Amino acid sequence: MMREPSYREWIARSLARALLADARQPGATAPCALRARAEAALGANPPWLALLSEELGKRSLATWQRTDLPALAKAIHDMPALDLAFEQDELPRVRRLILRPAEMLPRPMGLDDCALPNLPTLADLAQWLELEPDRLAWLTAASQVFREPDAPKTRAASHYRYLLQPKRLGGLRLLEIPKADLKRVQRRILEGLLAHVPVHEAAHGFVQDRSVASHAAAHVGKEVVIGFDLRDFFPSVRASRVHALWRTLGYPEGVARALTALCTHRTSAAVIERLRDDGGLDWMGAKRLAEPHLPQGSPCSPALANLCAFRLDLRLEGLAWVFGAAYTRYADDLVFSGTEALRGQFTALRAWVDGIAADEGFELHPRKVRCMPQHRQQRVTGVVVNRKANAPRVDFDRLKAVLHQCAMHGPSGQNRAEVNDFRGHLLGHIAWIGQFNPTRKARLMRIFERIEWPTPAQPSG
Repeated sequence: MMREPSYREWIARSLARALLADARQPGATAPCALRARAEAALGANPPWLALLSEELGKRSLATWQRTDLPALAKAIHDMPALDLAFEQDELPRVRRLILRPAEMLPRPMGLDDCALPNLPTLADLAQWLELEPDRLAWLTAASQVFREPDAPKTRAASHYRYLLQPKRLGGLRLLEIPKADLKRVQRRILEGLLAHVPVHEAAHGFVQDRSVASHAAAHVGKEVVIGFDLRDFFPSVRASRVHALWRTLGYPEGVARALTALCTHRTSAAVIERLRDDGGLDWMGAKRLAEPHLPQGSPCSPALANLCAFRLDLRLEGLAWVFGAAYTRYADDLVFSGTEALRGQFTALRAWVDGIAADEGFELHPRKVRCMPQHRQQRVTGVVVNRKANAPRVDFDRLKAVLHQCAMHGPSGQNRAEVNDFRGHLLGHIAWIGQFNPTRKARLMRIFERIEWPTPAQPSG
């Protein structure tokens, strides 16, 4: 529950509103101009106001351009000049609230040319998302509740459904999938906004013109390949970091909060308990899910995770340069490669990567660390990279055997995983192998074309 602001905090916030009004106009941040606006808000001109205005007038124009209401209010709250105001017999009072229209903030250098939508207000955001304002409020409410017909109790409305999938090595994987309305909104945010913001060059997952293949290609033919995995990649990106990203992109506080609410989620306590009962979720993992985070299953999460991991990539790329290595990342998979000397530096590299990841709010998975010299098979996200990027031979042989069985006995008995679209599933595996080896793809397709697929049942009547 949010606490009520103190009287001092309220005075500081009211003064901040007045001082930010017209702050981007020529001469509006000079001490005399600041004092005039503060005097209009207070309806008085006490001596301490001159001290406060002089101190704030020392700020550069660039600082004023990037200062928002919460930051300025806190700065005023902590100023010694405001101490003087509360030492007087009569406490300061606000006579007028001077407000400025919401507007976009300038973006950092390098992002100022991004073609991002101009959304200074919640009304603008709702219109851009093609939502009624009430609908936007419903989707972004922190504790939305509704009452079922004839039900005496209320419960929180969830905009997500949960899917628990078994992991290959045991345990359950949680997918948090947005319902139709929210999913459409998230796709709009992804395609109309996030897709225009560049990510770090080391990021290859969920990035246009990059892929698992490009991620693996960066490490082909290296004497040593070292891999690390980040634990709970999406849940580790908390709402506070997503909010900071929206602010960095220039969106005012209210719009940034709404965008954050649309893209983050707090997992149901019952689902967290189910995962803990299964034994695959430790205390820290449960804590991540219990706080607002990027949900695995949202269209926005991969792009937001890449952008929020920009500093991580920047620092790890610098670390790789110090070690004379190459670095790329595919989602939670961190890979370094280099000469034989890197093998002798493995312990130091691991310590540095662990420290940087922790400093950036992530955690390395202790059981998913690989140091692969060239005399052994080197794999990067399932791709063999010893001499050239290629799918493992065992994957090709396994898929070829399944296709042979389908061609000889029909596909129905081979769909042991009960995949809904088994035909598309097989074609996807063929395409995966074929992107590295066209010859293997051609061999697999010849077998696939011999499969007799059942004719779909025609509707009666």
